[in-house]
Amino acid sequence: MGFFSFLGRVLFASVFILSAWQMYNEFDVNGGPTATELIPKLTVVKKNLSSKLGFVIRDIDVRQFVATVIFLKGVGGVLFVFGSSFGSFLLLSQLALTTPLRYDFYNYRPNTPEYSLLLNDFMQSTALFGALLFFMGMKNSIPRRQLKKKSPKTKEV
Repeated sequence: MGFFSFLGRVLFASVFILSAWQMYNEFDVNGGPTATELIPKLTVVKKNLSSKLGFVIRDIDVRQFVATVIFLKGVGGVLFVFGSSFGSFLLLSQLALTTPLRYDFYNYRPNTPEYSLLLNDFMQSTALFGALLFFMGMKNSIPRRQLKKKSPKTKEV
């Protein structure tokens, strides 16, 4: 059972590790294609938050944001392979930060082709998020190995 658990974690984490490796290889002075995709989306989020909160939010450095995502995916994936709850927390953080930004299906009409593509990717990321929550819940529900206390023997008369 332990081998299959390890194999499952390797296969699950490979999605994040390979994605981080690809983002790292594409990372350049401007942050790569991911940064180019995120610049307009982060601008819209910044405007919406500024209008809702009532004060100006500083500019978000997209290059730093992409570097943070690469770190969270890479380190979180490697730690997750070894069964670390902290690794799953890093992957959860990455998904929570990027999923609503990258897959903004809510900005499109339901009849457009972009809507269905983005909604599908959004739901896949949501499923990954749920799987990580399930892993953390199962990890915390399994009791740690407890030392067996020897029960005192009753004396015979």
